[in-house]
Parts: sequence; structure tokens; C-alpha cells
Amino acid sequence: MLAKKLKELRETKGMSQAELANILDVAQQTVASWEKEKSSPNYDLLQKIADYFHVTTDALLGREAPRKKGVRIPVLGSIVAGIPIEAIEEILGWEEIPESMAGEYFALRVKGHSMEPKYLEGDTVIVRKESTVDSGRVAIVLVNGDEATMKQVMISPEGITLIGYNALVYEPHFYSNNDVQTLPVRIIGEVVELRRKI
Repeated sequence: MLAKKLKELRETKGMSQAELANILDVAQQTVASWEKEKSSPNYDLLQKIADYFHVTTDALLGREAPRKKGVRIPVLGSIVAGIPIEAIEEILGWEEIPESMAGEYFALRVKGHSMEPKYLEGDTVIVRKESTVDSGRVAIVLVNGDEATMKQVMISPEGITLIGYNALVYEPHFYSNNDVQTLPVRIIGEVVELRRKI
């Protein structure tokens, strides 16, 4: 287990065996020997490796309970009508969601100030792909083929109103049922989670 974990940690950092050996003050052949399971580091070296990679010695030796599997989803910078989400190339990063979350998801980087104070520019929201949402929910909406916007959606028999939490920046916009069909106004997902880097 140590051999596999050590190689994985080293390669994640883009390090060669020689570079790691230099940091640990051992020969490159020693690191190679560990990764081939021909020998093992002593306790002091094991602790040094754990400290360097910011993991526990138990994690290195495979003694920790396995982490629940997660699914990586792309963080997108923008979404424009006509381009399937799977085909968008502007990927800003990746977020992980539990495997237990059912459905299709993507993440979107928040732009602008229309949803402050709850959602700030630079925040990441996890979005479940949906073509409809319940009234009062926050959704990602495409209007008139422009870039997608995040707004609270209020639904009435006459149409839908898109509401930004920051009324100073974004006044509520009402779209009649005819507007929804002709512009069009299209819901592409419901915001289910906010993630903010500190």
C-alpha cells in the first residue's frame, strides 16, 4: 500500500523520484526501492514523507478508512445558448460531489453582483441540470440566447419573473408566457449548493 500511495503523492506533485530523494536526503535508488516494494522507509523517514505531503502516516500505510467516492464535475465560466454543457471548453476548475447525488450536475462561477449578499462574485455554485424549477428557487436561466444568468425564479400563471437579491444592481424582470416561448427564456438548472473559497 505504501508503494502505491507514495508514487501517487509524488506524481500528483509532478515530482521525480530523484527530486523526492533529494528532499528526504536519501538516494534516488532508495525511493525506487520503496515504490517497487523491495524495502520500506524507517519510522523517521515515514514521518518525514507524511509531513512533506501533508498526510498522516496511517494514510501512507493504508490504515485509514477509505474515503467515500466522489464525482468530479467541471466549473464553467459561462454558458451560452446552442452549446451543450458537455461541449463547453471554458473549464475553470473542478469540484467534487458525492456519488450519492443523483442526476446530472455542473458547477458555475458566479459573475457580477446581482445576487449579493448571498452569492458573491467568484463563488462557485453546484447546479443540477433541470428544465423546470419550483417557484422561489434559484436557477440558471438563459434569456434570448445570451449568457446564462443566475436568478431567483418566481412563476405565475402569466409568466415568470427573474429576481436578483441585489435590487440596486438588478431590478426584477418579468417575462410573459409568450416571451418565454419567443425570446426564449430557458431554465437549464437549479442551484443546489454554494461553495466559497476563503
